[in-house]
Amino acid sequence: MESMSISSSSSSLQSRLFLTRTRTRTRSRRSISAVPPLSLPIRRRRSFSTLALHRSDHDVVVVGAGIIGLTIARHLLLNSHLSVALTDAKLPCSGATGAGQGYIWLAHKTPGTDTWHLALRSKHLWEELAADLETQGSDPGEVLGWKKTGSLLIGRSSEEQAVLQERVNLLSDAGLRAQYLPSHLLHLEEPELDVGSEGAAAFILDDCQLDAYQTVSFIQKVNNTFCLKGRYAEFFNDPAVCFLRSEKTGAVEAVQTSNRTLYARKAVVVASGAWTGTLLPNLVKPNCVVEIPVRPRKGHLLVLENFRNIRLNHSLMEVGYVGHQNTTTLGGVDLETTGDDQELTSISMTATLDVRGNLVLGSSRQFCGFSREVDESIIECIWNRAAEFFPALKLTSLDSSLNKQIRIGHRPYMPDGKPVIGPIPDMPNVFLATGHEGSGLSLALATAEMVSDMILGNPTKVDPVPLSIHGRFSCNL
Repeated sequence: MESMSISSSSSSLQSRLFLTRTRTRTRSRRSISAVPPLSLPIRRRRSFSTLALHRSDHDVVVVGAGIIGLTIARHLLLNSHLSVALTDAKLPCSGATGAGQGYIWLAHKTPGTDTWHLALRSKHLWEELAADLETQGSDPGEVLGWKKTGSLLIGRSSEEQAVLQERVNLLSDAGLRAQYLPSHLLHLEEPELDVGSEGAAAFILDDCQLDAYQTVSFIQKVNNTFCLKGRYAEFFNDPAVCFLRSEKTGAVEAVQTSNRTLYARKAVVVASGAWTGTLLPNLVKPNCVVEIPVRPRKGHLLVLENFRNIRLNHSLMEVGYVGHQNTTTLGGVDLETTGDDQELTSISMTATLDVRGNLVLGSSRQFCGFSREVDESIIECIWNRAAEFFPALKLTSLDSSLNKQIRIGHRPYMPDGKPVIGPIPDMPNVFLATGHEGSGLSLALATAEMVSDMILGNPTKVDPVPLSIHGRFSCNL
């Protein structure tokens, strides 16, 4: 690949994002990032007298300030009288939340699966939030970056035609507005898209997208309105270190961070995304070992600023993306990787326009630990894959003349494709909310509602049993 320049964002939140600057290099994999990898360091426990100076008391302590943790705090603050403390090793949007494309989609969800009703409920809550903003005189597009674009799940072969037709039938039977578009009708919706004579699409008319930074900023503002009421506190750049237990009952009563002790009268929620698998055993030591097989699944996105060579009317995703949770080889391109913790890297074409009109292309999925390196061969492969669907891209060179960003995030991958939501065995006041893979934004509001209802003892709107840790993993029966 020729030289690449990556421009930084103008947003103060986006300045925290995983942006890198590159120089001329070969296609071999090589680090071009000066940003240190995210980590949750385990610090030695300070003396009680020192920690006592930084003690605070709350009803609920949430570990993790991604979209899941933030929305859990929001839901509790708006729907109860409980006080909430939020702590994280980094800042909001430093992880997978800030690195995604903002899909609020049902196109790639399958009716009848264990996560379907959670996804359906969450999309309803996002739509309700956007409608409430309009009722209050605010523009959800300006506040959340909300756009009702509709989604196109696209294929290019007769086999994929059959898959798309079946998906349209399933989604229609589930009550969604879904249409099957053969290639000539698809061309009318997206004139610059080329899927060939055998191509087709499933068109989900009511799918939406939002901007993660604007949405997180809005949620933080809502949460912070409760600070003056003494019901909310947030502590960033302050990693959780361990749980403190009651000497009398053994119950978890506090979260010790690097700088303070946060007592939780009612509950602790661990919503630390891809870091949960490494963080949780350290939090519960030495009393017991809880293993959650969540793994970081690295993803690259290519953002082209002020790119006018192609225009999109909808958000797009190739049908091969749908199988990402059950296999590491998708309907796109597979790249060989090496190393003890490496597996096949998959590329599936996704394309959106963000609220600033930038073209966002993706996406890759690979297991390589918490590496933050930009892999130039993956960026080139994302570009080439997109060019197979958009011929106009073949006329453009991916060189330094383009204003580019590279987003890198780590999705919290679960081997069975489902998040873990609910209490930890033998720790009934400690709740998990992790493993949402690439659907954190999409599933956030329903997850927050479910966790809040569990803490408050309310009936849940969605059956939590399939998402419970109980019985799912042999180490946590």
